[in-house]
Amino acid sequence: MKYYTGNNTGDVPGNLPDPYFWWEAGAMFGTLVDYWFLTGDTTYNDVVMQAMLHQVGDDKDFMPANQTRTEGNDDQGFWAMAAMSAAENKFPDPPEDQPQWLALAQAVFNEYAMRWDEATCGGGLRWQIFTFNNGFNYKNSISNGCFFNIAARLARFTGNQTYADWAQKIFDWEMSVDLITPDMKVYDGASVNDGANCAGHDLIQWSYNAGIFLHGSAVMYNITSGTDQQTWKTRVDGLLQETTGLFFNNSIMIEQACETVNLCDIDQQSFKGYLTRWMAGTTQMVPDTFDTIMPLLQNDAQAAAAACSGSPASGFNGRPGTACGFKWTGNSFDGLVGVGQQMNALSAMMYTLVNKQGSAAPVTAATGGTSKGNANAGMEAEYGPPKLAEITTGDRVAAGFLTTAIVFSVIGGGIFVVK
Repeated sequence: MKYYTGNNTGDVPGNLPDPYFWWEAGAMFGTLVDYWFLTGDTTYNDVVMQAMLHQVGDDKDFMPANQTRTEGNDDQGFWAMAAMSAAENKFPDPPEDQPQWLALAQAVFNEYAMRWDEATCGGGLRWQIFTFNNGFNYKNSISNGCFFNIAARLARFTGNQTYADWAQKIFDWEMSVDLITPDMKVYDGASVNDGANCAGHDLIQWSYNAGIFLHGSAVMYNITSGTDQQTWKTRVDGLLQETTGLFFNNSIMIEQACETVNLCDIDQQSFKGYLTRWMAGTTQMVPDTFDTIMPLLQNDAQAAAAACSGSPASGFNGRPGTACGFKWTGNSFDGLVGVGQQMNALSAMMYTLVNKQGSAAPVTAATGGTSKGNANAGMEAEYGPPKLAEITTGDRVAAGFLTTAIVFSVIGGGIFVVK
C-alpha cells in the first residue's frame, strides 16, 4: 500500500497517483478484498471501504464526476467486480445510508445492458461509453468480459435467471463475431469504425481476457445443469487449455504478447495478477480444475518470491529488499517495479491459500450473503442509457485502458518476507 496515497489528508480516496489509471485502482481494491477474505487481516479494510465508497459517484454506479469524461466500460467494470467480490466474500457491509456492494454491481450491470449496441455487429459493448473518447469505435473483449463476468456472478448470487440469460447472450455474441474462437482463443477486439461490422480484428491475446471469460464460464457451470452445464464445462476446459498453453512457459506465468520482447506497458504489467485471481476462482466453481490449476499457481508463488528481492529502485516505494520484478521466469529480480508487479506477486502468494477444503466458495444470497441489492439500480443514471453514445465534443481524451491493482506492501510485511 506504499503506492497508495488516497487516504492521506488532501488526497482523493480511491485514486492511484500518476502514471496509474483509475481502473487499476479498482482492480487493486478487488485484490485487497480477496486478501482480507483469504488471510483474515483487517489492516486495510477501512481504507478499502473509504476508497470504494468515495468512487461510486452521484448515481451509485462507479461513474464519479472526476472520472466520467474519460471512463470506459472496462474501467467501470473493474470497480463493479471489486464490489461483487465484496458481496461474495462477505466483506463488511457499508453503513445503511451508503450504497451497498450488491446494488453497486447491479447498477453497472443495468447500465451495460442499456449500452448493448445491436446497431453494429449484432450486439456487444463498445470499449468507450462516449463518442469523444478514443476507442468508441472498437468493441473489445475486456469490456464484454466485464459484463459477462458480472452477469454470471449476479446470477449465482441472486438466483435471478435474467442475469444468466445475459451471460449466455454475451458469450454467444463473442463467439458469433469471432472474438472467441471455437478452440477458445480470446482476441482483443474488433473495429466498428466507418461502418465496419466488427472487422479488422486485433488478434492479440491478453491473459486477462482469457481469465475473465474462464472465471465467468466456471460460474455458469456452477449454476447450470444437464446439457447447459456440459456446454459450460466444455468452454471451461477449452479456455483453461488455451490459457495454460499460451500464458505459461515451463509452468510459470508469462504475458506472452509483450513480455518476451520487453514491450509491456504499465497496464499490461498488471495482467498476470488478474489471471491468477480468476484461475483461483475457477477452482472454487469447477472443483475438478483444482489439480490442474493449483500446481501452476504454486509454481508462480515460488517464482514470484524469487523475483521479489529487489533493492530500492526508481519508482519503488516499499521496503528495501522487497521490490518485485515483472518477469517470473528468470528466478531473479528484473528491475521493473510498480503497482502491477507488487500486486501480481501478492496475488501469486495469496491465491495459493485457496484449497479444496479450507476456503469456502463465495457466498450467495441463499448461503449467508448479507449484501443488499437493488435490481433497478442504475436504471435512471444520467450516464446509463445508450443516448450517451451520441454526445459530441471537440475534446479527444484518451481513456484509461484497463488494468491493475496497487501494490500493497504486505509483500514485504504481511504475506511474505524476502531477504
